Amino acid sequence: MQPFDAYRSIAAPSQGLFKDNGSRFIALAYPVETEAQVKDIVASLRKEYHDARHHCYAYRLGYKGDVFRASDDGEPSGSAGRPILGQIDSLGLSDVLVVVVRYFGGIKLGIPGLIRAYKTSTADALSQATVVEKIAGQHFRVGFEYLSMNAVMKVLKEMDLVPAGQQFGEKCTLEVRVRLSALEEFREKMQKHANLEEI
Repeated sequence: MQPFDAYRSIAAPSQGLFKDNGSRFIALAYPVETEAQVKDIVASLRKEYHDARHHCYAYRLGYKGDVFRASDDGEPSGSAGRPILGQIDSLGLSDVLVVVVRYFGGIKLGIPGLIRAYKTSTADALSQATVVEKIAGQHFRVGFEYLSMNAVMKVLKEMDLVPAGQQFGEKCTLEVRVRLSALEEFREKMQKHANLEEI
C-alpha cells in the first residue's frame, strides 16, 4: 500500500496540442507547489500568448490534493476548466497546473466539441510528462547544544535524513525535511537532544 504522504506529480513542464475546425488548443502542464506559482505562470502565459482568445486552466495542489481550481476563462461554464481538471485527476496527479491556450478558428465547436478539445489537449500534454513520486514533508530547524551533536547526528543517520544549513558553535542549528509519516518517530527521538521548530 502507498504511504499516505506519497503522491504523484510531474517532473518537468510538458506540452500538448489539439486542433479542430481551425481552432488550436495548446496545453501546457507545469509542476507547481503553491497558488502563487500558479498565478505567476498563468500571468506570464497571458503575456506570451496575448493574441489567444482563451487561457483556461486547472490545478490541484498538496499531497491530499485538497487545493484545486478550474477556470473556464470565458468559455461556456464547465466546458474547459472541468475537463482539464478531470484529466489531472484521472492520472491521480497533484502539484500540477495545466493551462490550455485557445486560438479561435472562426467556427464554433459547441460544448461537446469544447469539452473534447480541452480534455484531449490536456491528455496529450500529460502523456508527454514524466510522472514522479513525491513525498510530503515538514521542514524543521533543529537547535541543540554542541555536546548533543553525536546524538542528533545518530538520529538523522538512523532515519536517513539529510541535514542542510548547518551552523556549529556552542549552540548548533541545522535544517532538515522529514516525511509526514515519520514525524512522530522524529519528534520522539529528538526530544531528549534538541529543540525543534517547524519552518
